[in-house]
Amino acid sequence: MITSKLTSKAQTTIPQPVRAALHLKEGDEIAYAIEGDRVVLTRAKTDQVEDPFGTFGEWDTEADRRAYAGL
Repeated sequence: MITSKLTSKAQTTIPQPVRAALHLKEGDEIAYAIEGDRVVLTRAKTDQVEDPFGTFGEWDTEADRRAYAGL
C-alpha cells in the first residue's frame, strides 16, 4: 500500500508511483469519487476542444517550461 501524509493545511503529495500509474504531470487535474468509505483518485478527463493550446503539445516539455518560465 502506498501512503502519504496530510499537512496542517490539508495538503498532500501524490506519491510518484501513483503519478506514474495515472500519467500525471504538472497542471493535470485530478478527479475524486467517493464510494462508501473509499475515495477513488483518477486523472480528470479534459476536453481538448476547450484548451486553445491543446494542439501545441510538442512544445510542452520540461525544457520549454524552464525556457519560458520568466515570460
